[in-house]
Order: sequence, then C-alpha cells, then structure tokens
Amino acid sequence: MSTGGRWLTGMAIVLLALNLRTAVGSIGVVLTSVQDDLGLSPTAAGVLTTLPMLCFALVGLSTGTIVRRVGLHRTTALALVLVGLGLVLRATLEAPAAFFLTSVVALSGAAIGNVVLPPLAKTHFPDRVPLMSALYGAALIGSGSLTSTFTVPVADGFDSWRVGIGAWAVLAVVALLPWLTMLRHDVHASIRPTDRLPTSRVARSPLTWALVLCFAAQSGGAYAQFGWFASILADAGVDDATAGAMLGLLTGVGIPLTLCLPWLIGRWGGTSVLPLAFGLLTACGWVGLVVLPAQAPALWAVLLGLGGGAFTWCLTMIGQRTRTTAGTTALSTLTQGPGYLLGGLAPFGTGFLHDLTGSWTVPLLVLATLGVVIAVAGAYADRSAPLEDTLDR
Repeated sequence: MSTGGRWLTGMAIVLLALNLRTAVGSIGVVLTSVQDDLGLSPTAAGVLTTLPMLCFALVGLSTGTIVRRVGLHRTTALALVLVGLGLVLRATLEAPAAFFLTSVVALSGAAIGNVVLPPLAKTHFPDRVPLMSALYGAALIGSGSLTSTFTVPVADGFDSWRVGIGAWAVLAVVALLPWLTMLRHDVHASIRPTDRLPTSRVARSPLTWALVLCFAAQSGGAYAQFGWFASILADAGVDDATAGAMLGLLTGVGIPLTLCLPWLIGRWGGTSVLPLAFGLLTACGWVGLVVLPAQAPALWAVLLGLGGGAFTWCLTMIGQRTRTTAGTTALSTLTQGPGYLLGGLAPFGTGFLHDLTGSWTVPLLVLATLGVVIAVAGAYADRSAPLEDTLDR
C-alpha cells in the first residue's frame, strides 16, 4: 500500500471509531426531554440505557460471520450505514416503539464497528498495531465526549432534541465515503479457508477467556461510571455542576493516556505491569469513593479515568496476540460479545445493590473487585502466546 493509501486507510479507521459512541452519548444528555416527549416511564428509560451493552454483546457475536461472508471493508461500510440510518430514523419517527427499534439499528452498527476495529488495524497496519489501537481508542473516547458536549447546544439551537441526536448522522456519512472507495479491494478473499478459526476452537483457548474477563470487568466498570458516578458524588453532597464536571474529567483523562499506550506497551508490554497498574488504579478509585467521596472527587475521577486505559489496552492485545486477520476477527468477536454481556451486569447490579442496601458502600466495594479481575486476567493475557499457538490442532 502506498503512503497516501495508508494515510487514507488510517483516517478511515479513526473516522469509523468516532461514530461508534454517537448513538450512546447523544441520548444521555437529552434523556429527560426524550422521556417527556415520548411519554417513557422510568423503567422504559432504564431499558434504553441498557440497550448499548446488549446490542454490543449480541450483535457483536455475529460480526465474525458477517466478515467471513461479505468481507472486512463491506462489513465496515455496513456498520456505518446502520449507524447513520438508525440515527436519522430515530430522530424522525414519532412512536416510542419505533424509537427503541431504530436505536437498536444504530447500536447494531456500532456493535459491528467495535468488532471490526482490531482486524482492520491488524490487516492494514500489522507493524503499527499499538499506534492504530491508540488512535482509534482515543477516537472512541472522543466520540462519547463530543456527543455529550455538543448534542445539547445543537438541540437548543434548533429548539429540538431530535435535531440534536439526528445531526450525528452527518458524521456517519462522512466516515462512509473513504470505505466506499475500498469496497472493490476487500480483504476477505485473503482469508484462506485453512486460516479460518471456528468459534468452538477459539472458545477453548485460555487467552480468549482471559481477555473476555478483562474486557468485561473494564466495560462493566465504565458503564457503571457513566450511569452512577455523578449520582454517587451528588449523594455525598457534591453539587450537580461539580459532579457533572468530575464525570467529564474522568472521561477526558482517558484520551491522553490512550495516545501514550504505544510507548507504554513498547516499554512494559509482556511484563504484566500495565494490566496490574490499570487494575490497581481502578480499585483505588472505587475505594476512594467509599472513604472520601466529597473530599477528593477529582482524585477519584482521575484514578478511574487512568484505570479505564484497560479498554484500549484490551483492544490492542486482540491484535498483538494473534498472527492472522482471521485470528484477530475471531478473538475480537469472542472478547467483545461475551465481554459486553457480562459487563452489562455491573451497571445493573450497582443500582440493585444500592436499592437493596440503601448505601453506595457495598456496590462500590463490589466494583473495586473488578480491578482485581482486570489485573489478574490482564496479566495472563499480557504474557500469553499468540492465540493460534494456544489452540489444539
């Protein structure tokens, strides 16, 4: 591939990542308006907030099959079409049922995009997997931050929450354009039948389940943060504006850390240092919220944000612990599908335990144990042989 072609492909991968949280980030900030306009009950609104992880899990599991049948580039284009179409329809249809259905469409596109990111980086940048993982990881984080920041101003400017959430479809159209130029040069033909890895074989690898557990612990903790961090601080006496700012700080810290990951992996990759550090930072952040929630909220936000570097690290390991595009696709599918499904228990369980005990202490201590899972499972994955070497022939 020429230098210009590599730049175009790299830009296309980053643009893809920028679209994968627009359907999630744009809803939370206008959820009250959505509830009032559509007449959604609190229970229905709660279901809406759990849809992302369910879609990421269930649709993610089918992505490997789609890639094998239609190709990696066509699958990527399909993901962006679904995101854009879902966002437009969700913003225009009136019925609550249609809103949920079109949300599933947009989130399904995001789920497919989640899974194809590692094999895209592995296929086009096999010599730059940590760098590309850092760039698309930062774009994923930036996607949530951008939509959380600008959806309300756009909605206010047009006096319509529908415009606020639908405008992000423009970004999907922009991201789709470079992939349309690459459809005739898809990569599925290069995946030889002998290279294909059945799910049943990949599922027997200890590496697969180490990454599943690490990814589940990180994603579960992250969505618990998105859903409950501000409420935890507010209940401790922190004003709403400060609590919201602390959530923004938590998210923002992850961007520079993610961009530093290639250097960090080059320095400490394969030594277990990074997953142990991510696990320790995560556990300390949650325990700090138990001990001194109102006294040092910025510190706990920074610790949790730094611990969240485990997300991009896991995605990087998917590419680094495989030898082939087929292996990367299979490992990405099995890591993110079950990982998101298991992780979905964390935000739900946090609310359940809070209601059950009337306090944040027990749920926060449970969340702190996720740091232990990240450390132990991540350390195993960091020292593991490539996936293909761990499979029984």
